Amino acid sequence: MLTQQFTTQEIEKLDWEKVENLMPVVVQHAVSGSVLMMGYMNQEALNVTLDSGKVTFFSRTKQRLWTKGESSGHFLNLVAIYPDCDNDTLLILVDPIGPTCHNGTESCFAPAQTDWGFLYQLEQLLASRKNSSPDSSYTARLYASGTKRIAQKVGEEGLETALAATVNDREELTSEAADLVYHLLVLLQDQELDLSQIIRRLQERQSNQQ
Repeated sequence: MLTQQFTTQEIEKLDWEKVENLMPVVVQHAVSGSVLMMGYMNQEALNVTLDSGKVTFFSRTKQRLWTKGESSGHFLNLVAIYPDCDNDTLLILVDPIGPTCHNGTESCFAPAQTDWGFLYQLEQLLASRKNSSPDSSYTARLYASGTKRIAQKVGEEGLETALAATVNDREELTSEAADLVYHLLVLLQDQELDLSQIIRRLQERQSNQQ
């Protein structure tokens, strides 16, 4: 879903002449922050991207427009576009469908990964185990035990995290905080929530305080 409108004024400021009508484009996962790929757009490719909501490039080898995923189905759904300070490079935030790289990895720059990118992948892994057999993993057993048990584990880990902090045990605090985050992610998935929704709520509160 498009969350940021690329205005006509911003489009008109783009310096196509400087880049000889081929604008470098950096594609970034809108949630995890992982850099997925790099490509080029001419003005027509940008217009198609804005109209279709699917990121479209100009292929320098094929000398034609190509929509990422046109053959594989692994589209890059447009979320937002931001020009850089010189208006000669674009940053595009996307919601990818499947792996971005033709090698089957999430990013063309794999195995590079940010800490926040790992947290997103962990969330996706936990979501994938919701309907798994309880015998397959601890996570699946947690889901099978029900919401009350999962919530209880969050409470227990929260208390243990707090106690570790009160005695200034940094190693124990790190371990307990990791357990707390893990169980909180499971609880959120159990309740059909994800970190993006929590982050948006935090952003709303920050905006209200300004």
